[in-house]
Amino acid sequence: MKSLSSLLSKRKKRLKPALTDKDIFFVFGKVIKDEFGNLGAGKFQPDYYRNGVIFVKSENSAWSSELFTNRVRVIQKINKELGEKIIREIKIK
Repeated sequence: MKSLSSLLSKRKKRLKPALTDKDIFFVFGKVIKDEFGNLGAGKFQPDYYRNGVIFVKSENSAWSSELFTNRVRVIQKINKELGEKIIREIKIK
């Protein structure tokens, strides 16, 4: 026999709305703006999201290096905003 808590946790998971790419890109933009300011926010464009990876287009290699250097902190902030560990990696094009 299953416990009541295990049944309730399964129900909560089913009731939780799924995040869309737009939700993830919105949070990405917010975190980028916090990290790099208004200037930096215009230098990155999220392209698509798949399996925990955000693929990002960068304006130039200098900004790509900046995001690559700070990617761990950016990922942590995105996951904190989303409330769970969704993003595993950021790949820069």
